[in-house]
Amino acid sequence: MLKTLALFVLTALAEILGCYLPWLWLREGWSAWLLLPGALSLALFAWLLSLHPTAAGRVYAAYGGVYICVALLWLWLVDGIRPTVWDLFGGGVALAGMAIIVLAPRSS
Repeated sequence: MLKTLALFVLTALAEILGCYLPWLWLREGWSAWLLLPGALSLALFAWLLSLHPTAAGRVYAAYGGVYICVALLWLWLVDGIRPTVWDLFGGGVALAGMAIIVLAPRSS
């Protein structure tokens, strides 16, 4: 379970970075060279998602909960905006949904 969670966190960081770098170029006027590492980060994101041994749709659904929490952490640590109580509550709900998806009993 911890390995899966760590893989989800790495996947979320790759996706967020892959979107953040073009955002810096478009919104903040940074160098267009940021598009290259951004594209590589998004390719890493897709590859990391493929490492999960279960059905892709289930992986994407469960990953969403972790992504939300990592994005809130990014909001705080990178953007310098402290998440509100409502942000944290929403992240908790998303993680609960992820846990239901991941931990649900399955027939073989």
